[in-house]
Amino acid sequence: MENSKIAKFALGEIVSTPAALRALDASGQSPDEFLDRHAGGDWGVVSKGDCHLNDEALRSGERLLSAYMLASGVKIWIITEAVRNSTCILLPSEY
Repeated sequence: MENSKIAKFALGEIVSTPAALRALDASGQSPDEFLDRHAGGDWGVVSKGDCHLNDEALRSGERLLSAYMLASGVKIWIITEAVRNSTCILLPSEY
């Protein structure tokens, strides 16, 4: 993984909305950059409270949500389902 981070959980099947893929393409960034951060426990630009919820979700097996700002200024979300069978990249407006 990038940044020498070790994955803290399985991502499962990775899917993305077309709008999120367009935003990533427009920013010149790869989804892998953000998936690596998410799986490594770097939750991005979420609040302190959401960071704590994600840290607890690692132990309890709940859903995980990360948010990242692309170089273009667009925010993306990455959500891994509680059962860890899938991870979705999307724009917040698509939730």
